[in-house]
Amino acid sequence: MALDLKFLVVDDFSTMRRIVANIISESGYGRAEEASDGVEALDKLRASPYDFVVSDINMPNMNGFDFLQRVKADDNLKHIPVLLVTAEGRKEDIMAAAKMGAAGYIVKPFTKPVLQEKVHNILVKVGHLDA
Repeated sequence: MALDLKFLVVDDFSTMRRIVANIISESGYGRAEEASDGVEALDKLRASPYDFVVSDINMPNMNGFDFLQRVKADDNLKHIPVLLVTAEGRKEDIMAAAKMGAAGYIVKPFTKPVLQEKVHNILVKVGHLDA
């Protein structure tokens, strides 16, 4: 099951970006590019097409919630699923993320199977994969 999807991994911590990008490519979903915050991520999304975004919430310049709101408010980007990742598992954050249109939510630290399952389920939901 090799797919050729283009992912954008957004996190201010380069090690976390690399870990997530490696899991995505090892899982056969496609390739992942990286951005260090929401501002850089929005620029990349507007410059070329992406199929999926995995974004941290706590970042400088533009946090994950602000980034998600801007993606969902943009007619050219709102179709892209955004999976939010955070060190905080507060129920109100999870509810807010869902209300804003996040495709999913993962709490750090997470395991490779947890990320793979979440990405897989979202890809099925948006029609990139068969169930």
